[in-house]
Amino acid sequence: MDVVGRFWTRVTVTVPDLSLTVLLLTAAVALVLILHPVTWRATRHAVTIAHEGAHGLVALAAGRRLAGIRLHSDTSGVTVSAGRPTGLGMVLTCAAGYTGPALFGLGAAALLDAGHAIGLLWVLLLLLALLLAQIRNWYGLWSVLVTGLLVLAATWWLPPEGQAVFAAGATWFLLLAAPKTVLELQAKRRRRGGAPDSDADQLARLTPFPGLFWVGVFLLVDVGALVLGARLLFL
Repeated sequence: MDVVGRFWTRVTVTVPDLSLTVLLLTAAVALVLILHPVTWRATRHAVTIAHEGAHGLVALAAGRRLAGIRLHSDTSGVTVSAGRPTGLGMVLTCAAGYTGPALFGLGAAALLDAGHAIGLLWVLLLLLALLLAQIRNWYGLWSVLVTGLLVLAATWWLPPEGQAVFAAGATWFLLLAAPKTVLELQAKRRRRGGAPDSDADQLARLTPFPGLFWVGVFLLVDVGALVLGARLLFL
């Protein structure tokens, strides 16, 4: 019990708010990782993990049975769940992917605002561990393990202030990367005249609204989360 108590104390300890300079620097680093083509090819896998994880979480919350998640080297992924092929649960599950990373980022910003940067990193580790149990291919296993080891290294070796900086960088990355993936989705749909397997086009088949409408919804949610997240971090 004493070990559990010490661990809980470590996880729930609060750290002072980061300075405006540090917040701006972490945002700038995240932006470079997203905008530079070379780094984006590598870091986009983290967005795919959040995207497919969001599909899985919402599927379970909607009462569907999660059958497995696959992550691919081209940064695509697929989440398979069993249940009614139509209805609100299926719509919410499909809509969760492109909004999930931004909403995860917004939740992370709220934890940072409350001073729980260290707790945020442990929450990320827990979510990655839960996701790992649903991975059904080798590349996905490797991708989640590498991401988890990176977060674990930050919690294990960095001092509390360093963990807060790392957590801020991860938060900015999720908030800023989410809108970019939606823009990439629309560019792909425009080139191909639609993408039948995309979340937007699946939602178009499930609802009366076209795929472009759903792309707009994704972008609205992601930009809204970015604005709210920035407000939490800066104010």
